[in-house]
Amino acid sequence: MKALLALILLVQLPTHRAVPAASPPPLGCDDPESEAAAEVAVNYINAHSHHGYKFALNRIEKVRVLPQGPNNEILFLELDLLETTCPILSPTPLANCTVRSFTEHAVEGDCDVKLQNLNGKLSVLASKCHSHADSGEDVLQLCPDCPLLASLNNTEVLAAVTAALNDYNSKTPDAYLRLLEIGRARIQDQPVHMVSVEFAVAATNCTAEEAKANLEACQLLPEDQSNFGFCRAAIVTRPKEDLRVDCELYGHQPGVTFSHPGQDTSAGLVSSPGQGFTNHNLRVSHHSPVASESSSSEFPSFGLSAKSVAKRAAPEVAQHDKVPRPVGFALPPPPCPGKVRYFKI
Repeated sequence: MKALLALILLVQLPTHRAVPAASPPPLGCDDPESEAAAEVAVNYINAHSHHGYKFALNRIEKVRVLPQGPNNEILFLELDLLETTCPILSPTPLANCTVRSFTEHAVEGDCDVKLQNLNGKLSVLASKCHSHADSGEDVLQLCPDCPLLASLNNTEVLAAVTAALNDYNSKTPDAYLRLLEIGRARIQDQPVHMVSVEFAVAATNCTAEEAKANLEACQLLPEDQSNFGFCRAAIVTRPKEDLRVDCELYGHQPGVTFSHPGQDTSAGLVSSPGQGFTNHNLRVSHHSPVASESSSSEFPSFGLSAKSVAKRAAPEVAQHDKVPRPVGFALPPPPCPGKVRYFKI
């Protein structure tokens, strides 16, 4: 009888079910953690880019967080970047670089980046980027007289670079400079016909005078003495010829290298079909050697593999992992995409 009463009391006792703990709100594109991750990502992208110019963050398009365990999570970011006026070889910090204006025919970079946040320390595991110039129609609609980017193998562009570098070398007693790459070029017809060019250079082991005597003996300085620089020039051919060129050498920067040998421009550059583009593509596709062994895919919810070089499609709200939630409980969608820092292309 006592056993029966005990069983009845046990059945009648109220049961206390565990209520699932509320999950933290989804990470928004303008949240401090997202912006900190984006800063690490952009610095990483610029450090692994070897051509063209440095890029600055314009907007965080999407963010996704995958928890991996205590104090360990994987972040996936989709970023919009804009080209700055700082060459990639320049020692100028990104914070001091000016984003190229819309009327200068801006270049946008699209990047997907995978990061790990382990014990509060962010590190990039993988990245994938490409870049493209804004459409000429957009530029001309706002500024009908603005010159557009010209192909880097345009014959006028090559002639302008050759003339500018030869002119500079002929007037300086310092090291003879050789061309590394053409960064960008624009051609305008009104009110004068002018070709504006920008190009990277490197010092050789010869002076300009020595180069006149034996140009073939002039070689780029070895890696432990390398001295890179950058030139900007403008050549007016009509109605009156005029040439202005300005070059800056950065001095030796330990660890800074360039992947292609310099070109001699004393005999003029030859047009190459392989350089028939208007800007250097931000082709950063890099995997960190210390990448996490997480089973998650590289870029699970968004990636560049299916994207064309055209503008991105209209962004969607970032999707987060589904977690059990109490009935009737709904989280507001995270604020993505984030704010535009400069201008939208």
